[in-house]
Amino acid sequence: MALQNQRDIFSIPDHITYLNTAYISPSFKAVERAGLDAVMRKSQPFDISPSDFFDPVTEVKKLFAKLVEVDDYNRIATVPSASYGIANVANNIHLNENDEIIVLEGQFPSNVYAWQILADKYGTKLITINAPRTSKNSVKQWNLDILNAINDKTAVVAMAHIHWSNGILFDLNAIREKTKQHSALLIIDGSQSVGALPFSVKDLQPDALICAGYKWLFGPYACGYAYYGPYFDNGVPIENNWANRLHSEDFSGLTRYEAEYKPLAGRYTMGESGSFIAIPMQLEALKQLIEWTPKAIQDYCKDISSEAVEELKSLGCHIEDESDRAHHLFGIKLPEGLDVETFKQHLKEHHIYVSFRGHYIRISCHLFNTKDDFDKLVKCMALALQKNNYFGRIY
Repeated sequence: MALQNQRDIFSIPDHITYLNTAYISPSFKAVERAGLDAVMRKSQPFDISPSDFFDPVTEVKKLFAKLVEVDDYNRIATVPSASYGIANVANNIHLNENDEIIVLEGQFPSNVYAWQILADKYGTKLITINAPRTSKNSVKQWNLDILNAINDKTAVVAMAHIHWSNGILFDLNAIREKTKQHSALLIIDGSQSVGALPFSVKDLQPDALICAGYKWLFGPYACGYAYYGPYFDNGVPIENNWANRLHSEDFSGLTRYEAEYKPLAGRYTMGESGSFIAIPMQLEALKQLIEWTPKAIQDYCKDISSEAVEELKSLGCHIEDESDRAHHLFGIKLPEGLDVETFKQHLKEHHIYVSFRGHYIRISCHLFNTKDDFDKLVKCMALALQKNNYFGRIY
């Protein structure tokens, strides 16, 4: 059954049109309550037991594993950021001088810096696949260029599920098949897609999936999730905290130092992973997302935005075809002749929040948005273009 508008479970004021979840998501009311209760709990530390350091983290891992279709939750690590999860990946990759690492133009910095450092360390090439400079079939061409760049020299392909600034979809299935043919690792940043767009680790079998948790996964800032595949089973984590070692649940035996890590991705879990504030919030967020399902969220976002997309195109905006982009996040190339500062002023007056990226705006919607929100956006665009004959179609 199709999802209905869910604005009532958020604390967003009625006059606000928030089309910027890709920046930071608002919290569910249940997440708010969990965080407040958790803050108060710290005032009574005598009620916090050793199991409270571990059991809730295990539940979070199980929920995230369910969301991305991972059979064994021990392959999930909780991390404080996408960069932390990627650092664990880069720390366990050893390259030869002739190897190549592939990234994409305009990739988010947290998924670039680690590869620049790794390439410098081993004297290997960092190959950037640029976006095509023509708008015709550009997404298909970009995917083709990525595929053509993968060869026997390729050691790593590090990229996102969708492009973080415009929602372009990458053909991960074809890319995964090509990386397998050449024994290359595929490392995916799912920060701008997982939770709102279906993603199956079981189907794709990436070597790692890293996600920031404060956007489409609706957790607090400084939380995230990482899936690590078999390549990383015996790796070395970037930090050595007490909780990711075997038998760490036995507080009385912590000074019997343990050489063995917890199974699989357990070694990569961050220190203080059992945050008594963040974990309860993450639990509430993941439970709700699983109930909704990413597929239903994607369908809802398509339904509320499709008419406005056509209206914006008629005003001279360029938006990728729906088959080439996501619906929860997409870019709008602003039309020629638009006074951007006037447009920004109209958005401010109407309390509309979006992200500007050069000559583009990034729209990122969710279940708290409606078709009316997109109508307001279109009106602001029309006002800035001074198309007075257009106003009657909105109000």
